[in-house]
Amino acid sequence: MSMRYLTGAIASLAALLSLSACSQSSTSTPPRPSTSEATAAALRGGNPADERACEQAVARQANNTDIATLSSDLSQVTTQVIVGVGPQRAKWRCLVSGGKVGEVTSLTDEGAL
Repeated sequence: MSMRYLTGAIASLAALLSLSACSQSSTSTPPRPSTSEATAAALRGGNPADERACEQAVARQANNTDIATLSSDLSQVTTQVIVGVGPQRAKWRCLVSGGKVGEVTSLTDEGAL
C-alpha cells in the first residue's frame, strides 16, 4: 500500500508541475500577431520616415487623405512604397530616399475609371 501511495503522490506532483509550467509560459509569452498583422509586417521592409513621406506625397497628388501604406521595399538606393488610396485602396507607387520623394505614380488603370 505504501508503494501505491508513493506512485499516486508522484503522479499528482508531476501533474501539478506540468500545470504550473503551462500557466507560467502562457503569462510570460507575448501574444502572437494575427495572420494579417504578420503579413503586413512582412511586406513593410522600408524606413517608417520614408513611408510617411510617401503617404504625404501620394495624398497631395491624389487629392485624397484616405491612404494606407500597403508595402515598402528597401533597395540599395531607394525605397519603393506602395500606398492604397480611398476605400478601394487604389494603388500608387512612390520612390523615396532619405525622406525625399523622387517619384509618385498611380498604378490604377485610369482608363477603367
